[in-house]
Amino acid sequence: MVIEEVTKIVGEAVTKEVFGVWFLIGAALVFFMQAGFAMVETGFTRAKNAGNIIMKNLMDFCIGTVVFVLLGFSLMMAEDYVGGFIGVPNLSIFTDFGGFIEGNASSFVFNLVFCATAATIVSGAMAERTKFVSYCIYSAVISLFVYPVEAGWVWNSQGWLASMGFHDFAGSAAIHSVGGITALIGAIMVGPRLGKYKKDKDGKGTKVNAIPGHSITLGALGCFILWFGWYGFNGAAAWDGTSLASIFLTTTIAPAVATVVTMLYTWIKNGKPDVSMCLNASLAGLVGITAGCDALDALGATIVGIVSGILVVVVVEFLDLKLHIDDPVGAVGVHFANGIWGTLAVGLLANPDAPAGLEGLFYTGSIKLLGVQTLGIVAVLVWTGVLMGLTFFIVKKTIGLRVSAEEEVKGLDSTEHGLPSAYADFVPAVESLDYGYEDAVAVTGEIPVAEAVPVKKVPAFEEGTPKFTKIEIICKESRMEALKSAMMGIGITGMTVSHVLGCGVQKGKPEYYRGVPVEANLLPKVQVDIVVSKVPVRSVIEAAKKVLYTGHIGDGKIFVYDVENVVKVRTGEEGYDALQDVE
Repeated sequence: MVIEEVTKIVGEAVTKEVFGVWFLIGAALVFFMQAGFAMVETGFTRAKNAGNIIMKNLMDFCIGTVVFVLLGFSLMMAEDYVGGFIGVPNLSIFTDFGGFIEGNASSFVFNLVFCATAATIVSGAMAERTKFVSYCIYSAVISLFVYPVEAGWVWNSQGWLASMGFHDFAGSAAIHSVGGITALIGAIMVGPRLGKYKKDKDGKGTKVNAIPGHSITLGALGCFILWFGWYGFNGAAAWDGTSLASIFLTTTIAPAVATVVTMLYTWIKNGKPDVSMCLNASLAGLVGITAGCDALDALGATIVGIVSGILVVVVVEFLDLKLHIDDPVGAVGVHFANGIWGTLAVGLLANPDAPAGLEGLFYTGSIKLLGVQTLGIVAVLVWTGVLMGLTFFIVKKTIGLRVSAEEEVKGLDSTEHGLPSAYADFVPAVESLDYGYEDAVAVTGEIPVAEAVPVKKVPAFEEGTPKFTKIEIICKESRMEALKSAMMGIGITGMTVSHVLGCGVQKGKPEYYRGVPVEANLLPKVQVDIVVSKVPVRSVIEAAKKVLYTGHIGDGKIFVYDVENVVKVRTGEEGYDALQDVE
C-alpha cells in the first residue's frame, strides 16, 4: 500500500515536471511560428516589399515584448483582477523578480508568444501599402492593451468568460478572431493596393485584377513551419500524455481534411486545384480546431476541417470579388472566419469522451455550451473591433496609414527602409498592372522626355562591304534544343540565348489565382540572336521555321535586322573575319 502511494506521488511529480518543461518547449515552437507567418506573407506578396514584410513580423514580436513586459501581462494575468474584467498592474517582474519567476515566468513566456501571434496576423492583410511607423503604432496598441484584456477574460481563472465556462483552449477566439477582425478593419481603412480594382468614371468597380505573390515556395515553407509550430500552439497546455496525444490527433486531422476539401472545391470550381488556396486551407483548418483541440473527437475534427476548407475559399473570394476588400494573404478568411467557426464548433461538437469532457449540442443535446461560446466570441469581437477601429482611425487622421502612390509603386523596401531589393542578385519581375491612378508614377523628375528616353537611328551597312544580318528568333522554351541543333546543322557556330517574357494578340490562356482570373499577358519564351554573313539568311529562316512550327498559336516569330559591323574582342578582327571560327 505504501509502495503504491509512493509510486503515485512520484509519478505525479514526474508528470508535472515533464509537462512543465514541455510547456516551455511549446512556447518556443509558437515563437518559431513567427518565421512561418513571415514566409507566408512574403511569398504571397511581391518581391519589392519582401524586406518590409520581414521587418514588420520581426517588430511585432520585439515591440510586443516591450509593452507586454511593461503592462500587458499584468492586465492579463494579475492576481488582483477587477470584476473579472482587467488586472491591476503591479510590475512584479521588476520589483520582485524572485517571486515572479517562481509562479509566473512560464506563463509570461507562453502568453507573450501568443500575443505576438495575434499581432502579426494583421501584417499580411495590410501588406504592400501601409506606412511602417503606423504599423508599429498598431502593433504596440494591440499588444499593450487590446489583446491582454480580452485574453484575460478567457484564460485568467478570474476572467468573466472563464467563470462562465467559455472554452477556448488555444485561441481560436482570443488570438485568431482578434487578429482576423483587426486585419479586416485595417484592410478596409488602408484601402486596396493600386491596380487591384479597376473602376469606371463613377467609381464603380468594373474588374478585379489578380496580383500573384512572388514566391509560392516561400508561402509553402511558411505553411509547413506554421503547421509544425501549431503542435506547440495547441499542445503546450496539455496536462498528461493522453490529452497531448488527443490534441495532436485533432490538430493533424482538421487541417489535412480542410486542405483536401479546398483542393477538390477549387479543382471543380476553377478547373485546376489552387495552390495558394490549399495553403490557406491548411491554416484555416488549424485555426478552426484550435479552440476545441482537447474537446473534439476525430469525427468532430473532420467536420471542422470540411467546413474550414470551404469557408476559407468562400470568404476570401467574397471579400475580393464582391466587397473589393484587398487582403493579399487571405488573413481574414483564415483567421477571422475560422476563428469564429472554431469557437462555435466547441459548443456544437464537443464530445464528453474527449479529454476536456465538455458537452456539445450534437452529442448531448445541451445548448448551454453553445450559448456561452456565442456570447464569448461576440464579446471578444466587439471589444477588439471598437478599440482597433478607433486606433486605426486616429492613426489615419494624424500621421496617416498609407504610403504615397509613388512609394507604393516603387516598393516599400526601398522607400520605407532604404533597401534596394531583398533579392540583390536577382532581376525583379516585370509588372504588367494598370494602376488606375494618374499620379501613380514610378519615377518623377525634371529631365525632358526627349532626353530621358532618347531615340537613335542605327545606320545600315555601307555599299562595297560584306553584308551582316542579325536574325532574332523568339520561340517556345521546349523547342530550344531542336532549334540549336538545326542551326548547328547549317553551319551556325555562335548564338546568344536569353530568357524573355512576351505575348501576342492571343495573350495566353486565362488561369485563376485565388479565384480571380489572371490574364497571362507575359509568357516565358526564349530569344535567340544570330549574326550571319557567309550563311544565307534564308537558310537560317527556313531551318528555324521547320523545327519551330507546330501549327499552334505562339510557335514564335523571326525578326531580321541589318548589322553595321562585327568585332571579335579576343583577336580584334572586324567584319566578315570576325564571324569566322577558323583560326
